[in-house]
Amino acid sequence: MTVAGVILAAGRSSRMAPCNKLLEEIGGRKVVARVAETALASAARPIVVVTGFAAPHIVEALHGLDVTCVHNPDFALGLSTSLRAGLAALPADCDGALILLGDMPLIEAGDLEALIAAFAAKDRNSICVPVRRGRIGNPVLWGRAYFPEMMRLSGDVGAKRLLEIHRERVTEVETISDGIFADIDTPADLARLATQAGPDA
Repeated sequence: MTVAGVILAAGRSSRMAPCNKLLEEIGGRKVVARVAETALASAARPIVVVTGFAAPHIVEALHGLDVTCVHNPDFALGLSTSLRAGLAALPADCDGALILLGDMPLIEAGDLEALIAAFAAKDRNSICVPVRRGRIGNPVLWGRAYFPEMMRLSGDVGAKRLLEIHRERVTEVETISDGIFADIDTPADLARLATQAGPDA
């Protein structure tokens, strides 16, 4: 059973302009690098990072990490294009994929491992979602059976609506961290997460 990781890191970070949120630092590390390091600390392999806006800087921030960067030239057309680019880059024999957002620097490897373990315990048609206090967060682990539908998505949307369509296949996995909810859209978000992480995180 193999699970890959896809990190979506192609967005324009418009609400953080002129800064790029993925290149800001928390605990002395770039946000996108923190996400990649967490993914690498799990059993997910390979780890594919989809770049788009500011691609050279994102690649530079990931230097030395065992990840594969895939450029999405259509990133301006929305999130779905990056999702498709990431899935297209995965090996044909992977059973599922963790879809991670590049602006969620507080996710923990233990939560990724819990999702992978839950997926391994099910059949390959499962969708495993992290849940804490009754709320669903990210990342979501999708079985390969859903890749064709995900590849047909368009516009600035992810695969969230597919969770409703395939609700009976969704497995909720209790996690230990609020990091599954913590993303960055604004400078205030960045400041809050930096405080939560602490100076040495």
